[in-house]
Amino acid sequence: MAQPNILLIFSDQHRFDCIAAHGHRLVETPNLDRLAREGIDFTQAYTPIPVCVPTRNSLLTGTWSTEHHCIANTGTEAPRPAEPGLATFSRALRETGYTLGCVGKWDVHPEHGPTHPDYGFHDYVDIRDYGAWRHEQGLPPQPRDGGWLGNPDPTTPPEATRVAWCADRMITMLDAAAERGSPFFIRWDLSEPHLPNIVPEPYVSMIRPDEVAPWPSFPDPLTGKPYMQAQQRRTWGVDDWTWKEWVPVVARYLGEVSLLDAQVGRVLGTIDRLGLTDNTLVIYSTDHGDLCGGHGMVDKHYVMYDDVVRVPLIARWPGHIGAGQTCDAFISHSIDLASTFCDVAGAEIPTTFRGQSLLPLFAGCHDNGREDIFSVYHGNQFGLYSQRMVRDRRWKYIWNATAEDELYDLQTDPGEVTNRARDRACADELARLRHRVVAWMEATRDPLLNGWTRAQLLEGRTL
Repeated sequence: MAQPNILLIFSDQHRFDCIAAHGHRLVETPNLDRLAREGIDFTQAYTPIPVCVPTRNSLLTGTWSTEHHCIANTGTEAPRPAEPGLATFSRALRETGYTLGCVGKWDVHPEHGPTHPDYGFHDYVDIRDYGAWRHEQGLPPQPRDGGWLGNPDPTTPPEATRVAWCADRMITMLDAAAERGSPFFIRWDLSEPHLPNIVPEPYVSMIRPDEVAPWPSFPDPLTGKPYMQAQQRRTWGVDDWTWKEWVPVVARYLGEVSLLDAQVGRVLGTIDRLGLTDNTLVIYSTDHGDLCGGHGMVDKHYVMYDDVVRVPLIARWPGHIGAGQTCDAFISHSIDLASTFCDVAGAEIPTTFRGQSLLPLFAGCHDNGREDIFSVYHGNQFGLYSQRMVRDRRWKYIWNATAEDELYDLQTDPGEVTNRARDRACADELARLRHRVVAWMEATRDPLLNGWTRAQLLEGRTL
């Protein structure tokens, strides 16, 4: 088999439930729906860590943040880059003969870009160049009257937005790749739909406010939950918001998802035009989700709710992936993708990689041996705050090292509103999941596991 091309479209902060194919009745995503219809839709994919920079390092290195040691975004209390010299899938693909290109945000290392020898990309178009281009076009700066919660953008047509600018550069890169004729790996790292959602027409008015229904997790009184969640509401100034205040924020978010989808459609159309469709693996995913009013909160920090840890993951590869498949196997998306890219390209998977290749699942979903899935968090702009999560088909347990534990029965409480950690009827489940967390921390050499924390978990010495 000839080496296939690989196109990775990796957005920022896209909720799993905000795709029409996943059941959202308002958002318009015909192009993502097309990918799902023509490929395989993984419905139980989870981010290894719901923070931009750490999860992008996990994607490159195939390792957990507890192993690559990049645990928070740049500009925070713990801004350290990943350990130097770790094996990366990109370098493995380059050594196998691939030409590598990247368009958009990088958010991996504060000093080393994609063309650094550790990463091995040949070409890079930096999203930060968009501002200069916008100025050259005579466009005013985007309005920011809504701060991080976003606002309409009356001055920018859709074709001049940042996501459209990136799509233009993707099309140029794909044209050049087709002319070369060698196998390529090209990744598009979008900044959308990350807040603030500053959205132009017609997307800002696409959804009527009276049609926007609350998330399953809203409202949430936060009863018996870590204090940090209420503090997050106060920090953002939304602690007294009703759903009426959240509606325009959510509507803009959904509008920007539709804008993103339209630009994805342009890139997929280029693949078709160039005759590359049959020999190109296309993957759409994101680094993590977005609260966007879920649990009455903003952004994604200090929680392990499905709003932020469950992510879309869709793959299409005609002739190798049967069309219209849905797969509910547990996927650790960034870590598994790193192994998948090597496997698909015929490159040796580095021994340091922790993930499972998705290639065996492409032909048909089956049991991949995982009965549960894990995610971690260490803190970000509001301070360090360690969390470890395990989720199986029914239960989710979050160990908060410095706060109350959380336990949710996802069968009866899919919105994760009621914390059952202190419910004596759930004591056996709580103990079982604490043991699973310890076993996982041992397997990944998690530095937070020590004599004190081990006893805290195994002997029930936690709240």
